[in-house]
Amino acid sequence: MPEGYCVKCKAKKEIVDAVEEVMKNGRKAIKGKCPTCGTVMFKILGGKAATTTPSATPPSVKTTPE
Repeated sequence: MPEGYCVKCKAKKEIVDAVEEVMKNGRKAIKGKCPTCGTVMFKILGGKAATTTPSATPPSVKTTPE
């Protein structure tokens, strides 16, 4: 179980119902709840998330005779 800091309890605790998410800037984070008070806990993880790259071949362009 991931561990994070609860700002309401002011203590480090295990994150309950943890879900890994990707933030807008591409970084990974874990979001869950505090086991004691139920406040949302959020922990930013190091590194960027793996992104899928589109294929290297360009799309075919169809030309119509004018």
